[in-house]
Amino acid sequence: MSTTPAVPAEPLMSWRPRLTVRLRLTLSYALLLVLAGGVIGIIIYAVMRFVPNYPLTAANPRDQTPVATRGEILDTVVKLTLYALALLAAIGMGAGWIIAGRMLRPLQEITSAARLAANGSLDHRIRLGGPRDEFTDLSDTFDEMLERLERAFTQYRRFAANASHELRTPHAVMKTMLEVAIADPDHQDVRELARRLHETNQRGIDIVEALLALAALGNRKVELEPVNLASVARQAVAELQPEAVAAGVTLTTAIEGSIVDGNETLLHQLIVNLGQNAIRHNLPAGGTALLTVQSGGRLTVVNTGEVIDPAKVTTLTEPFTRGARLAKHSGGGHGLGLTLVAAITTAHGGTLDLAAQPTGGLKASVHLHPLRS
Repeated sequence: MSTTPAVPAEPLMSWRPRLTVRLRLTLSYALLLVLAGGVIGIIIYAVMRFVPNYPLTAANPRDQTPVATRGEILDTVVKLTLYALALLAAIGMGAGWIIAGRMLRPLQEITSAARLAANGSLDHRIRLGGPRDEFTDLSDTFDEMLERLERAFTQYRRFAANASHELRTPHAVMKTMLEVAIADPDHQDVRELARRLHETNQRGIDIVEALLALAALGNRKVELEPVNLASVARQAVAELQPEAVAAGVTLTTAIEGSIVDGNETLLHQLIVNLGQNAIRHNLPAGGTALLTVQSGGRLTVVNTGEVIDPAKVTTLTEPFTRGARLAKHSGGGHGLGLTLVAAITTAHGGTLDLAAQPTGGLKASVHLHPLRS
């Protein structure tokens, strides 16, 4: 005989009335009026205690109008005070409810905007009008946050789409080459096929490593130590020279001593990426690239090349942004070089400036913090 396990009963939630801010403000206004009225009533009562307790007579003997005693006057004061307190409570509740509603109306607009943002809509703005106060400050701050979130999500979606495309391309190329080789194995140059597969596979590896480097920079704090920027630059140039010679680009240097607070591995990657960008985005042959290191943590790389639209310079640090010539040659780069440069510079607390050269090419300037004494 099978038994069904008993399902534990869910605890009953005790119902609680919602004490809204508007209601609390209304009660506070009403209570304040009642307290003020009560204080005034007490003062009047205390003053009336000084009225003589003996029967009072009119100043004119002919006036026989009866005069109230002190006890009757005090009883009247108490009775009227209670009526006045009840009236003040009613006025406080009514007026307080209206005033609190008007005061909290901007908060309701902000709450509505927050609900829309929570549901994924980031293209709306509050733009709260009226006098400058805490609500308008909150509204402006919220609008600024929405703008940053919208920009960040737009960049994230574009990055995800580009990354998917860039990672899919090498695999699609390798799949095509292998399918052709399998379909006609007798007419294949195995050495050439292996070379092309190696290059395509290396491209996929480079993209993955660059993406991992970007993710690592965004998730950890860089440990800084004294680094000789000139020494790091010389090592990077030695690695770049073979590629420059193969591309027909003359790579020259002007290096001065400069000690900065930095991470040697990341700074090496920064200089290599700037150098590769200067070489690969150069003229087809006979171009030049100049790398300079100056005291005070200033690093500059200037190269010849195609004329770049100044409006496009600001987009060069976005992921998978490549020059027009390299876009036609998949082997020229994956469009993450300057993105990594910008991320490494930011991790070091430095600044990166990119400027298009009037005669063609790009000037990249990195300013790092010199060694703190």
